[in-house]
Order: sequence, then structure tokens, then C-alpha cells
Amino acid sequence: MELTRTASRPAVWLMFGIILVGLNLRPSMAAVGPLLSAIRGDIPLSFSLAALLTLLPVMAMGLAMFFGIAISQRLGEQRTVLLSLLIIGLATLSRLMLDSAAQLIASAVLAGIGIAMIQALMPALIKSRFADNVALCMGLYITSIMGGAALAASFAPRVMAQTGDWRSGLAIWAALALLALLCWCTQRPGTVAEPSAPLAKATFWNNSRAWLLAIFFGLGTASYTCVLAWLAPYYVEQGWSEQDAGLLLGFLTAMEVISGLVVPAIANRSRDRRPILTALLGLIIVGFCGLILSPQQYSLLWPCLLGLGIGGLFPLSLIVALDHLDSPQRAGSLVAFVQGIGYLIAGLSPLLAGIIRDRLGSFEGAWWSLAAVVGVMLLIAQRFDPRHYARHIR
Repeated sequence: MELTRTASRPAVWLMFGIILVGLNLRPSMAAVGPLLSAIRGDIPLSFSLAALLTLLPVMAMGLAMFFGIAISQRLGEQRTVLLSLLIIGLATLSRLMLDSAAQLIASAVLAGIGIAMIQALMPALIKSRFADNVALCMGLYITSIMGGAALAASFAPRVMAQTGDWRSGLAIWAALALLALLCWCTQRPGTVAEPSAPLAKATFWNNSRAWLLAIFFGLGTASYTCVLAWLAPYYVEQGWSEQDAGLLLGFLTAMEVISGLVVPAIANRSRDRRPILTALLGLIIVGFCGLILSPQQYSLLWPCLLGLGIGGLFPLSLIVALDHLDSPQRAGSLVAFVQGIGYLIAGLSPLLAGIIRDRLGSFEGAWWSLAAVVGVMLLIAQRFDPRHYARHIR
């Protein structure tokens, strides 16, 4: 049953369930940065090794994208989401019993696999169930992802302060998975598709536009993952407390939430996304430069600019990919390819930044590098002319 913009209860309940699912897709990573100094005080971790806590789940997300749609076609969307939430919940809860870096990294990888299975199917689900409002509904979904990151970054240090254990600050987010599981179990039959016969497999490996979209998404997500991993530790090194640094990261992700809601709604007015992409990329460049040149004097301004830029860029990158094809199934396959390659690219950024920190003793080199990368993205964005989409991907 296709659900469009009608205000039917099943459609509203499905969107609410999608939002709850989205809230579970970043806490396993976002809670680590604000607690990193406490974790490193208990478990031996260099900055390069700590980067694996973000790198490996992001890489797992990328690899799992390539079989996530096949799993959803075999199990059905509802069972796939339930299985994924169960994996995320168990991986998060297991952190209560961690006593080594290897176990911490394994929990991050397991959570990443569960996250990827959901992220592979959600764009196609949204395009098929909410065909008249793809940009708006994608914005709500992506915003919920960033909202989960904001919650984890802001409150993980408080949970640690209350319990006296960083493990609790990492594991408490399993409660979000339980809440989403309960909601998803109550979705009305027919609202979420049952298993279907496998479709002819769409392949984009030989398509240059698909690769360009994937590289664009990957470079943009590299900024997101690097900020998620290292902004709080950067400000702890600047003399801030863990709780204040966590709140700053939470503030940045709150700005992402606002931008993730507003930007897709604005973008919905025109099929040409290039002017908005240019503005968002400009905000990110200024934000990174500010972190380097004046991190203390305008400590709220730079995370604000970064959050507004990254928060709008993330959903808009996927919306641009969806714009290229009318068929929800093929568009979903394209977005899965874009995310798969993109996350493999983005996963490297925390490691490279950690290596730079270990070698140079500062994160400033990483911020300069990311500003340059976003400058390259400005050039790529100009190629996304909607009048030529059909020529690039048929």
C-alpha cells in the first residue's frame, strides 16, 4: 500500500517509527568522543587506535550497504529493521561489560552493521511510501539521526558523572533501541512491505555519475565523522571539562538537527539543489577555519556554522542522489551504492586525523585538511544540474 501525503494514521505512525529508528543510528559513535579521556584513562588507547571506534563502524556501514537491500528483500522491511535494532541494542548494551580496547572496538563494528542494514533500506522505503514529500521526509529521517547524536554527546558525560562509570554512558543508549523495537513491532501490516521477489539487480559500478555522487557524499560525511570523533577531545585539550566539551558537541549536533529540518524543506521548492549546496559548503569551510584561528574566543560560533552546514549537507547529498531516478527501487539501489562507497571514504577521516594528532600534537592540521576537501566539494556541486540527470543515469 502506497502512502502519500495523506494524513492517514498508518502514514503518521510509520513516520514516527522511522524517526525513532533514526535516533538509534549515531549514539554508539557520538557517545565515545566526550568520554574519550575517561576511556583512555582506563583502557590504553592512542589517538590513532581510538579513531578505530569511529572508523570501523563507519567502514562496516559502508560494506554492509552492498548487501543490506538484498537482506531487506529476503526478510521484508519490517523484519530487517527489527533485526537491525536488535543488533544495535545488544551491541550497545554489551558495553556495560567491556574491559579491553578489542571488546570496545568489536561492539562498535557490530553496531555499525546493524546501522548499515537500516540505512540501506530507509531511502527506498521513504521514496515509495511518501512519494509526494521525499525531501521533507528524508529531512525528518536524517534529522532524527543527528538528534540521536546530539542526545548521546550531551548526556553521556552526565550519565558517567552520575554513575561514576564511562561504560554506563556508552550502554544506556540501548534503551532507545528498545523503544524503537516496540514501536516498529506495532506497525500495521501492509504499511511496511513484506518480502518480495528479488528485483533485477541495479548496478552502478561502471557509472561515472554514481561514483561522483558517492565521492561527494563520502567527502561530506568525512567532515561529519571527523567532527563527531574529535571535536570534544580537541576542546578537552584546549582546557575544557569533558562535560562542557560534550555539551559543545551536543550543541553542534543540535544545529545539525535544525539545519536537517529546514534545509530539505527549502530545497523542496526547487529541483536545482546547487545554490543551497554552495551555501552549506561555505558555512563548513568558515567553521573549520574558525576552529583553527580562534577556537576559544568564538567557541559557539564555529560549531554553530559547522552544524548548520553539515546538518543540511548530509540529507541534501542523499536527496540529490534520489533525484536522479524516478523508480523508488532503482533510486534506493543508487543511494545504497552512494552510501556504501561514501562511508568507506568517510571512515578513513577519523584515522587520518588521529594520525595527524599523534604526529603533530594537534588537530589543527586535520581541520585545515577538511577545509581544503570541502573546497573541492564546491567544484563538484556545480556539476549537479538537474536538467542533465537523465543523461547521466538512465
